[in-house]
Formats: sequence, structure tokens, C-alpha cells
Amino acid sequence: MTPETPTTAPALSLTRWELRPRDGQPPIRGDVRVLAGTTPRSAVVVCHGFKGFRGWGFFPAVARALARAGHAAVTFDFSRNGVGEDGVDFSALELFRENTHSRGVDEIRMVLDALRGGVLTRRAPLRMGLLGHSRGGGEAVLAAAEDPRVDALVTWAAISDIPARWTEAQVAAWRRGETVEIVNQRTGQPMPMGPGYWRDVEMNRERLDILAAAGSLTIPWLIVHGEDDASVAAAEGRALFDAAGEETELLLVEGTGHTFGAVHPYGGATPELRAATEATVEWFGRHLV
Repeated sequence: MTPETPTTAPALSLTRWELRPRDGQPPIRGDVRVLAGTTPRSAVVVCHGFKGFRGWGFFPAVARALARAGHAAVTFDFSRNGVGEDGVDFSALELFRENTHSRGVDEIRMVLDALRGGVLTRRAPLRMGLLGHSRGGGEAVLAAAEDPRVDALVTWAAISDIPARWTEAQVAAWRRGETVEIVNQRTGQPMPMGPGYWRDVEMNRERLDILAAAGSLTIPWLIVHGEDDASVAAAEGRALFDAAGEETELLLVEGTGHTFGAVHPYGGATPELRAATEATVEWFGRHLV
């Protein structure tokens, strides 16, 4: 099953949902795709990365592939990803400024809570998996290590270390209470990251230690990484694999980078993206039965 499926493929139903935290914080918005007329017994939650969103590039196509394989495919926007209510434009940068890793892990677990509670699907799934890309991959590792309800994991181009991503100048600015701006290469927008981001990293170093979390996992885990990834080096995928347990496999995809050749707006699947998707669908098919 690949992101590009013939028009004769079975029909899918798409349901939009919204979770409102009890503390009145902005909602988490997402979609569930399932084969029309079915009630899947398994679900896969897809976690986008830094400066990403659920409608970016390959995410809808990969979700369709997972749904056609019989899972409830759940995509969502982290509440602080900076995307506005239209789900496309970075028009909520005041929220992006408050983005933290701890909040990301908490929101993944909120989605898992809603799934297991039967809120997002007609029937609560018996088995649940996580698929995370880039930063979302690192946070999926952390969430899986905390939450025993996660039965299988796949990460694409996942980060393995949080503090090492930032320069000394950026860290110094955060420690002075300043906001650091990161330019979105696709849109050209400067995206603000407030000092609360680094406070979260420093206050939760143990909780946010991705390699330690990787070492604690005993569930089946597929690590997928492009050999030529210039954003998150393939060495990080190898580091995760070296830290992980015996139920982990590493797939290095030759001749491709951070998004496996995909762009936004989506222009169709590359051979490398097909390879990543097919391996992912096969992995969840094997371990979410």
C-alpha cells in the first residue's frame, strides 16, 4: 500500500474532531480516516514535526494508506504548531511562541486518551500505534516510553537529542528571557520561540531524554531515516537504533533526505516515500493485529 492509490481503491470516510483541554487552552484539531462502513480494531496516531501540520505534504497520503490497510488513521495538529483555524497558514504565531516538548508529549497522550475512551472513533481500538516524523518522531518515542497503551511505533527521520539542536547563542538568548526567531524556509516567516521553550528543556531533562526513552522501550519499533537527511542526520537514526531494544529495526533509505523527496503542496509519492510508507504499513499490519 503506497501514498498513491488507484481511484478504484476502497472509499474512505474522514471525520474531523476537536479536543478542548480542561484548562481552557487552545484546542487540538485533527482527522480520523477509516475504510467506509468499517469499525477498525486498531488505530495509528500520526505526529507531525517542527513547523509541520497534519495537512503538510505526505501526511494525508500516508494516513490514507494506513486507513486502507484497515487502521483508524488519526492525524492532528499540535495546539502550538502555529497553524490557524484554516489548518494551512501559520497565522497563530503567538501560540507557536509557547511551543514546548513537554506539551507535545502531553498532547500525544491526550489523543491516545480520546481514542481509548471511544471519543474519536465509533469503538475504542484494541491496539494503538504511533507514527512520528522529525520532532514528532522524538516526541512519539517519549510518549511511547510513558504510555503502556502504545503497542507499536514507527519513526521517520526522528530527532534523538533535544539540547544538541540549538546553538550557544540561541540558548543564551533564552536564558536572558528573550525570544528566538526561526525562519520557516518554505514560507519565509520568522517564527518566534519564547524563553519558556528552553525552561521546559532544562526543567524536564530526564523526561525529555529521547535516547533514554529509546532504551526503555520493549514494543516493536521501526526506525526509518533518509541516508542524505540534511535536517536530522542519519547518525541520529543510528543512535536511536543503538539505544533501542531487540524489537527494533532500522531502515535507511538511500538517496533521500528529511521528507523522502516529498514537498508541500504535495506533488505525489517518490520511490523513496513509497518505500518508507510500504515498510510502515507492513510494520503496523504485523504488530497491531
